[in-house]
Amino acid sequence: MAAAPAQAASTHGASWTRSCAVDLTPGHVFCNALHVTSTAEHVRATGVTPNATPSGYGPSDLRSAYNIAANGGAGQTVAIVDAYNDPNAASDLAVYRSQYGLPACTTASGCLKIVSQTGSSTLPSSNSGWAGEISLDLDMVSAIAPNAHIILVEAKTASMTNLGTAVNEAAKLGATEISNSYGGSESSADTSYDSTYFNHPGIVITASSGDGGYGVEYPAASPNVTAVGGTSLSKASNTRGWSESVWSTSSTEGAGSGCSAYEPKPSWQKDTGCSKRTVADVSAVADPATGVAVYQTYGASGWSVYGGTSVAAPLIAGVYADAGTHSASVPAKNLYANTTSLNDVTTGKTASCSPAYLCTAETGYDGPTGLGTPNGLTAFTG
Repeated sequence: MAAAPAQAASTHGASWTRSCAVDLTPGHVFCNALHVTSTAEHVRATGVTPNATPSGYGPSDLRSAYNIAANGGAGQTVAIVDAYNDPNAASDLAVYRSQYGLPACTTASGCLKIVSQTGSSTLPSSNSGWAGEISLDLDMVSAIAPNAHIILVEAKTASMTNLGTAVNEAAKLGATEISNSYGGSESSADTSYDSTYFNHPGIVITASSGDGGYGVEYPAASPNVTAVGGTSLSKASNTRGWSESVWSTSSTEGAGSGCSAYEPKPSWQKDTGCSKRTVADVSAVADPATGVAVYQTYGASGWSVYGGTSVAAPLIAGVYADAGTHSASVPAKNLYANTTSLNDVTTGKTASCSPAYLCTAETGYDGPTGLGTPNGLTAFTG
């Protein structure tokens, strides 16, 4: 099937569009970033505005919501794998970090590295849709793990083979965490992709669960990755100061979840409604109506708000970076041994399905939010 045009959606007074067109062609993927188009910014469109706050959640909001200390990530290297090139990636990242008082992370200092899928400095063609995804990913890692080094690995196209090659390159370059904010239809080739591209013991690999509601995408379905679902995040008057529910805009848009058609169930996953791999493992904010601030000038005009499970995957990669060295072969395993150290999400659903927990929040494990959202680093440590 050929690529479908980016679709618009709206709820709670916000409207947005997919940053990348959906491509259901076997072996192709698409980014899971949703660009909010209804935002009224109160800061300069381009550049840093002192004493003013961009629309959308910023680093201090996200760290507060997930009980994350400031200044994390030292000694870790988070890789971001995306397709195509964002020619303004480094300069846009500098603006985001400056706006929020985060330490500079530049190519000159060695904190930031931008390479092709083969590790070269010859980058692929530029793409404004994927540039939004790249800006989002860079900003979320910076928000959560501001002292981590970052490697942006740009695949030459949005094929699973090229993006998988980029994942391998990220591992080769020393990444301790690798974030993948994209997905595509499952296929019988996925198990071979697992061994060819996602077999990196001891390296955290996060993958967004998808924005299409009930249903499974790859690589989130891989047993070798941490599959990251999505929530709606709001400030609240409770002890935590925040509340979360399953992100669902409509029957066709929300946090991806369900049973894999092809992937075996990992030994550490104990739910009984799927004989194969269940998505997701953990989650974080993804609702565009409760979206995050992003700075993007290639394909956008500066400050923007983004949602989608593309927010959650790099955010969780940043949490893993804050937690430090990973001893488990597949770090997702640690989540299942530390469920009480997560915020259990118990309200909301994306659809009606059987068994119900695959698309409806429940006490304990459920599909759209997995085991819950970060509450400190304990569940991500070890």
